[in-house]
Amino acid sequence: MIVFPNGKINIGLNIVGKRTDGFHDLESVFYPVPIRDALEVVPADQFRFSAYGHPIPGKKDENLCLLASKSVQKLYPDLDEIEIILYKNIPMGAGLGGGSSDGACTLKLLNQYYELNLTDMQLLELASELGSDCPFFIYNKPSWVRGRGEMISTIDLDLSSFSILLVYPDIHIDTAWAFSQITPKFPSVPIVELVKRPLAEWKSSVTNDFELPVFNKFPPLASIKNKLYEAGALYASMTGSGSTIYGIFEKNVIPSISFDQNFRVDVINELK
Repeated sequence: MIVFPNGKINIGLNIVGKRTDGFHDLESVFYPVPIRDALEVVPADQFRFSAYGHPIPGKKDENLCLLASKSVQKLYPDLDEIEIILYKNIPMGAGLGGGSSDGACTLKLLNQYYELNLTDMQLLELASELGSDCPFFIYNKPSWVRGRGEMISTIDLDLSSFSILLVYPDIHIDTAWAFSQITPKFPSVPIVELVKRPLAEWKSSVTNDFELPVFNKFPPLASIKNKLYEAGALYASMTGSGSTIYGIFEKNVIPSISFDQNFRVDVINELK
């Protein structure tokens, strides 16, 4: 059984408070985008996990697919043995939520594979234990996300009449450092209200708190954003704490833009 975990972009991101548990409260709109990994479960004589494609940093036993599997096995210790196979295509540490999507999709895939009949609420609870962005991928619909990422309200936002250009410059942004650069504050207007306005107005109102410190430290990222606007993007932004920059263009009219040869560029014409 195979599924294809997708990524997301942040449309605006405000850091609104520091929590007593060391995390931060935020508010952002998450929008799913069809850049995908591949995740497969097959029967096996003993449990195995293997990964291919983009190298995955960190310890193997901390991979979110493994942690998701362990959380299910803890609830159901007598399940048949399986092998989980991950093909990694979504860049790591890019602000696209690839690892979180893999973890959440592992929960959903095992629920389907074993016919466990776990509810969305049960899956959300398990996903929240894996990581801040994981719960979003249980619903995987345009959403206003708050708190640590566990407060999710689906919203009516449709970008299917536009195209998106994703530019990943392979610059690693340390998330802890990025958060340390932010002074939390509540916005005067929540992002969920700003995105109801015409997309052409987003440029002057929908912002990502991480951009200022990250662009100051990594000027090429600011240059990418400027190039997207110069090429006709209706809206451009960094997603998450970076380093992917995206531009939203009129449908199927993304021009050819010259970027550094080491940059990964994905054109997305089929949004839901």
